[in-house]
Amino acid sequence: MELLKLIGVLVVILGFALKRDTIATVVVAGVVTGLVAGMTPMEILDVLGNSFITQRTATLFVLTLPVIGISERYGLKEKAVDFIRGIKGATTGKILSIYQTIRAAAAAFSVRLGGHPQFIRPLINPMAQAAAVANFGEVSEETADKIKGASAASENYGNFFAQNVFMGASGTLLIASTMAEQGYGQVTALNVAMWSIPVAIISVLLGILKNYLFDRKLKATLGEKKES
Repeated sequence: MELLKLIGVLVVILGFALKRDTIATVVVAGVVTGLVAGMTPMEILDVLGNSFITQRTATLFVLTLPVIGISERYGLKEKAVDFIRGIKGATTGKILSIYQTIRAAAAAFSVRLGGHPQFIRPLINPMAQAAAVANFGEVSEETADKIKGASAASENYGNFFAQNVFMGASGTLLIASTMAEQGYGQVTALNVAMWSIPVAIISVLLGILKNYLFDRKLKATLGEKKES
């Protein structure tokens, strides 16, 4: 019976696998878990309502969406594209490497610089696409999708592997407290942050290498088409 309460996890997995709405999937998983646990519908709604109220600051990111939408409407993407086209020698890989380096440095100091809706969609991806077009002409939809994926990856790598360098980061504090509770000696946030520095540096170097190889792949495929 206790294992049956984990059915919510199965609902989440199925929902994501079938590409259903994320919020709806999570809510359905919570309702199903509550029913299996013997809660009444009113108790489930009470838990959901209290959780939303206590964690409502987590939805503040929604405010960025209309701001970015207005900026795009009045030419943010076009200005980003024009800026890159005016830089001689700019390539898709170089742009992504620079952004990942900046993103990692910002995350290491807990500066909230970056994000998919705030930077990748309106700025970094258009600039990366523009660099490819400037060097090789029009690109195919498949190549454009690959550039989108590489742009998103630069955000994920830069943020994920460098955020624990900051001692006060939630991930750093969680690791330190969990290891201390499990009896792994006197692990402090400073210890975790210090050991996260080489991880962050390696991730940036690997990102630069990956983007360099991505540039070479674009040149090998699109360069030949342009010459022909």
